[in-house]
Amino acid sequence: MIGQDTIAALATPRGRGGVAVVRVSGADAFLIAEKITGRAVSKGDAGRFFHVNFSYDGKILDDGLLLVFSSPRSYTGENVVEFQTHGGEIAPRRVLEATLASGARLARRGEFTQRAFLNGRLDLSQAEAVIDLIDARTQRSADEAVGRLKGALVRPFENLYDEALDVSSRIEHALDFDESELPDEFHKKLNFDLNSILSKISSLLSTAREGKLLREGALVVLAGKPNAGKSSLMNALLGENRVIVSDIPGTTRDSIEEMLEIKGWPVRLLDTAGLRDTSDTIEAEGVERSEKLISQADIVLVLSEDENGFELASNFDGTKVICVQTKIDLHSGDVNTYEGIKISSVSGEGLESLKNHIAEKLEALSSKEEESSGADVTTRQVECLGEAFNAFTDALNALEIPEYVIAANETANGVRAIGRLLGKVYSEDLLDALFSRFCIGK
Repeated sequence: MIGQDTIAALATPRGRGGVAVVRVSGADAFLIAEKITGRAVSKGDAGRFFHVNFSYDGKILDDGLLLVFSSPRSYTGENVVEFQTHGGEIAPRRVLEATLASGARLARRGEFTQRAFLNGRLDLSQAEAVIDLIDARTQRSADEAVGRLKGALVRPFENLYDEALDVSSRIEHALDFDESELPDEFHKKLNFDLNSILSKISSLLSTAREGKLLREGALVVLAGKPNAGKSSLMNALLGENRVIVSDIPGTTRDSIEEMLEIKGWPVRLLDTAGLRDTSDTIEAEGVERSEKLISQADIVLVLSEDENGFELASNFDGTKVICVQTKIDLHSGDVNTYEGIKISSVSGEGLESLKNHIAEKLEALSSKEEESSGADVTTRQVECLGEAFNAFTDALNALEIPEYVIAANETANGVRAIGRLLGKVYSEDLLDALFSRFCIGK
């Protein structure tokens, strides 16, 4: 138990709604509940709910439900109460103000989840999964976050930490002996175990690409010459007239980004300026920005009304290019000889096929090794794993000399990196950066 002061916050979005929830956590949570509801609350009430009036200073503020959660089995690991009030602006605000007047303070962003971490209810990877679940844009993103929240990555990380700690301690122990006193099997076993650790880190890192795509959205850029049908396709995929469509070349001069879901994948779809040589300064700037965005894209849709426009595709990374013939409603079957993906943004023909190709491309980009953990590591975890990988690689190289002092230092660095990943080693700055992503009531 952290034993900090008692905190309170509105745990549901502000605005009109049927129900709002005010959450209170800390040593005085039960006492505050008694002050506001007039009902004595104890640990024996945990898991129960009661219909009550909420009041302060003799004035009834609202009526609703009181829910009781007891330490250490609550979300935060502390005594927690929740007041379910009527929705809207006034009722929940009045009850929240009553909790603050009764001894609580307003919670900071993510402070409930931070206390859950500090009290051992969640590790850092699970805490990250909470905010990723809240921010999930698609069912697939939500499923991935739930997997991590339920511990899909905890056991592989814990096993990795235990193995690394064991190797580090054995090398530290070896420093007490002369190298000639160490049996050959000792050195061979260390080499084997370090290579095993490096292999497991590589396997975990192999899941990073999919996790990044699911959390941030895949960057899909529409590219092609002017009037290739990029803006029309964007409108068709979005199902609304988001972008101005014109027969005049060069209408789109800057990139336009919108989020959408394609077959479970969150996608950042960008319409860009047509690629051509131009003396127009503003259009030229748009073309330059388009080329930069194409270089950063996960997938590039190269659009053309006929096969002549697909020569642009040779300028891009072929692994992320999908060539799309547009405006097929304007051509007869005899003229339309292109064998690739064909679409009409007007009739919708071919759009489903294009979506399937995009999803297949994303699957290929994020393909995992068979030994992967089944959940995806985050950017912070990638940094920690990368640091650990470098440290254990240096340790392995040092053993070849052999230099046991260097190997001991590097394995200790690797253990600390994995410890930071799990939250066994952390700084206030790390916690501030992580939990500031949360809303106040979570």
